[in-house]
Amino acid sequence: MSGRILIPAITLMLISTCGCVCHSPLHPMHRPVPFPAQWPAACQTACARLHLTPTQWLLVIQVSTQTLALYEDGAYVRQVPCSTSRYGIGQTEGSNCTPLGLHEIAEKIGAGEPAGTVFKARQVVGHTSEPGLADAKITTRILWLNGLDPGFNQGGSVDSHARYIYIHGTADQSSIGTPTSCGCTHLADPDLIDLFDLVPSGTLVWIEE
Repeated sequence: MSGRILIPAITLMLISTCGCVCHSPLHPMHRPVPFPAQWPAACQTACARLHLTPTQWLLVIQVSTQTLALYEDGAYVRQVPCSTSRYGIGQTEGSNCTPLGLHEIAEKIGAGEPAGTVFKARQVVGHTSEPGLADAKITTRILWLNGLDPGFNQGGSVDSHARYIYIHGTADQSSIGTPTSCGCTHLADPDLIDLFDLVPSGTLVWIEE
């Protein structure tokens, strides 16, 4: 015997006023954010104004904390770190900013592909393990968003779908949790694959400051 003592890893579970938050060992530096127990009030107001029926699942992307929260049937479930634009928030085409407001998942791309799969124009072109693809910008899965608020994130020069605003993976997994994208939202591969498999097309996505 070497005399070493093996201590099992413990996943820290933090209880907050908005429910049970799992501080995942995959994100040891991510501090849980106190999201509301129910859908954010501003999101509910937007749904009512746009005459939209709430979906079973809701993704809330909070730019100020670089965090994505998941809601089911109006109730908070969990959160994971994300990365939004390094250029801040903005609606306009060519700004490379992350747009705010109510969106929906219009298309899901990459089902069944291994983590690290590289996409170009939403087509598989290789894997991050291959030469020349180690720093690929769009990997693993793509959730293509469609803006739902005419004149704000839908239509004209502010159309999120036409701007190719996605939730997707990136080869640089270490950047998750800091604003590094060019308008899209990046997630770590395990979180992205989990959400991709869980939520259907048409699921609402609320992006807030």
